[in-house]
Amino acid sequence: MKNKLTDLNNHLFAQLERLNDEGLSGEALQEEIERSKAVTGVSKEVVSNARLVLDAEKHKREYGLTDGPKLLE
Repeated sequence: MKNKLTDLNNHLFAQLERLNDEGLSGEALQEEIERSKAVTGVSKEVVSNARLVLDAEKHKREYGLTDGPKLLE
């Protein structure tokens, strides 16, 4: 799987569109709200991980390091 942050952005907007569906009500709306909470939680972790990788890369360059964690490759 080769997802990118742009894919995450697309998923978030798609979820927003599903939530904004005025035809949803009752149980279907509640299910979509729960799905949104799950998507939001996972998204926050993906963004946090991306931030960590970016910070590590900045430090690597700042200190002139050539090797780093495999996650950065």
